[in-house]
Amino acid sequence: QVQLVESGGGLVQPGGSLRLSCAASGMVFGTAVMGWYRQAPGKQRELVASIGSRGDTNYVGSVKGRFTISGDNAKNTVFLQMNNLKPEDTAVYYCNAQFRSSGNTYWGQGTQVTVSS
Repeated sequence: QVQLVESGGGLVQPGGSLRLSCAASGMVFGTAVMGWYRQAPGKQRELVASIGSRGDTNYVGSVKGRFTISGDNAKNTVFLQMNNLKPEDTAVYYCNAQFRSSGNTYWGQGTQVTVSS
């Protein structure tokens, strides 16, 4: 019943920007920790950024200062603003919802981000 749909990925040059969106349905937005993960070919999936119900955020060190996670509760949408993109940011980016009460986790299908000259 919970569905997460990512959008906003694409091909950009180093130094460019992208804004990813994750539209959530079938859930109460404020009851879950929302996060963005990414997975590059041949590498493990890593947590990029997360935001809690009280608006607390955290980021992996490699993106801190460049990426910003935010949410719009009225639209049931979480965003990832990515600035000053680097080639090493190239990956499939996945939206994630983690429910503290049940421990259940849900994933979107992912959106491709490619940073290349």
